[in-house]
Amino acid sequence: MFDNPVDLIEKIRLDEDTFLELKEVRFAGSKVTAPHRDSLADELAALANSRGGVCVLGVDDSREVLGIALDRLDAVEDFVREICVSSITPPLAPVIERLNLPSSTGEMQAVIRVDVARSLFVHRSPGGYLHRVGSAKREMAPEYLARLFQQRSQARIIRFDEQPVPGATLDDLQPVLWQRFASSRVNESREVLLDKLAMARQDTDGVLRPTITGVLMATQDPRRWLPNAFIQAVAYRGTEIWPQGDQAYQLDAQDITGPLDQQVLAACHFVRKNMRVAASKQEGRHDVPQFDLTAVFEAVVNAVAHRDYAIYGAKIRLRLFADRLELYSPGMIPNTMTVESLPYRQAARNEEITSLLAKCGLPESERGFSGRSAMMDKRGEGVQIILDLTEKLAGVRPTYRLVDESELLLVIPAATLAG
Repeated sequence: MFDNPVDLIEKIRLDEDTFLELKEVRFAGSKVTAPHRDSLADELAALANSRGGVCVLGVDDSREVLGIALDRLDAVEDFVREICVSSITPPLAPVIERLNLPSSTGEMQAVIRVDVARSLFVHRSPGGYLHRVGSAKREMAPEYLARLFQQRSQARIIRFDEQPVPGATLDDLQPVLWQRFASSRVNESREVLLDKLAMARQDTDGVLRPTITGVLMATQDPRRWLPNAFIQAVAYRGTEIWPQGDQAYQLDAQDITGPLDQQVLAACHFVRKNMRVAASKQEGRHDVPQFDLTAVFEAVVNAVAHRDYAIYGAKIRLRLFADRLELYSPGMIPNTMTVESLPYRQAARNEEITSLLAKCGLPESERGFSGRSAMMDKRGEGVQIILDLTEKLAGVRPTYRLVDESELLLVIPAATLAG
């Protein structure tokens, strides 16, 4: 949008509209006094809740480019970023750029351009839930707000994992990652294949963009667009999460990112590295691990496949204790399922993600985790496998429960090891 300074200055001359907001910048000492922080938060959130747009700081209401002193640019940029994090919920992460634009006298002045993409989420600012109507921001009527939440949430007709990601381009998808799903018997263009795989969809402007599924399966760091799309793994020394004596209470910690299939394997390696293994002399020497890694594999696959990616800021949490493994997966149980019915029923929150995981081959070197060639088996046997294998090893069945109706907790008890 307004890709070069010439386009932008021409747009400024035409005045504010649905996609453009202009703000003069004033200081009192070292403090930014204009625009007011709440007012700027409202403007940026309104753009994100609509179709996106650009806010230019350093231009007044009469469209005069007043600029920002060069030694104040850092302060203004920090001011904008702090507002996006502290005054808008969920936070915004706009693209902030410094530009030189000509004033009415032809003198070049420094300004700050804030690019706000149409968001995947609905944002609240100090003024409430606002959207852009022409050049003004307006509070959304209750029915409009309800419809917007529906459009940008799991409840929409187009599932969340099929939504196009604002600001992402097809070039952001790595060929080595999406081509693994292509058939060698069919010669199709990139655009056609990605659309068939639900890894790309047209946005409201008709531009083909990566979907949530595409970003999660075909980029090396999905956090660029979905900051919550990772596994936070921590191994603790004892059975609690706080210090015990003088020893470090955390043995290991890792934020696991990458395509979802790589996240699953990395999480399993994390557990294997940090769990205890004892040697048994019964019927010949063999190793006895604390956790059955096939059960762990199935648990992590289910977590990345079925978690609710629409919940901003919620990540999968893997906690490894001396006596148990805890796996927290964001989101309620989909549809009409209950905790008790998990072993017996199937329901996919993210149908396109589960479809690709079922097509995603496992490297031969990693097949020991599951004994199969694909990342996911769509027959719905994963929960039963977790329960049965854990009970066989530890003598106790794992438990599922909902936490605050917002995340599913799986507790896998550890086997009691001799010595």
